[in-house]
Amino acid sequence: MPAPPRLDPSLIRQLAPFAGLDRAALDSILASATPLHYEPGDTIFAQAEAASRFFLLLDGHIRVVRVTPDGDQVVARYIAAGQLFGIAPALGMDRFPASAEAADPCLALAWPRAKWAEFTSRYPGFAQAAGGTIGTRLMETNDRVVELATQQVEQRVAQAVLRLVNQSGRKVRGGIEIDFPISRQDLADMTGTTLHTVSRLLSRWEKDGIVESGRLRITVTNPHALVLISEARAADG
Repeated sequence: MPAPPRLDPSLIRQLAPFAGLDRAALDSILASATPLHYEPGDTIFAQAEAASRFFLLLDGHIRVVRVTPDGDQVVARYIAAGQLFGIAPALGMDRFPASAEAADPCLALAWPRAKWAEFTSRYPGFAQAAGGTIGTRLMETNDRVVELATQQVEQRVAQAVLRLVNQSGRKVRGGIEIDFPISRQDLADMTGTTLHTVSRLLSRWEKDGIVESGRLRITVTNPHALVLISEARAADG
């Protein structure tokens, strides 16, 4: 059987975890990586599955989903290209705390769990990027808890749309489009509300010229108006 083709260091040279490393280091890192391709809806790993690998997303978007003890599904976050994910070793966890699904066609690299300790000790940039990722996601989780406790549904949905636009928005004629497929149910699962409520809000915002939405697509046509909604006090709603 022929050996698999070598991965080009240009795949990771400019990404934060490996920026500044020389060719020999990049070649060594890639030698232990497995390239993986996923179609929309594919499960990359499941909640409570043994965390035998960690990943770097090269292209596409990952939906992180958690099922609560009551059986409710919560979309915890979306992960964009260039980010580490499935980093249970960084948290001292043996199993993944949530599931990861491909939101659109994705290309990722995976390494065996045992490589985590090696990478964090040998490559300071990797350890720094991993720490930054953990910090950012903990802050996001804290923000979500505060939103659920203190804000009305319209504020939460507006903030969720703005986060996605800031993370993965692309300019199109008439506005900024979230650059991956996202359903109204996804938004409901992100914000602790119902599909009916999200549909009602998006329909109202469309009438007001704030967004345009279609099948699995949302375009923000008036970002300023959406920011005002997201920042409104609960008492004003």
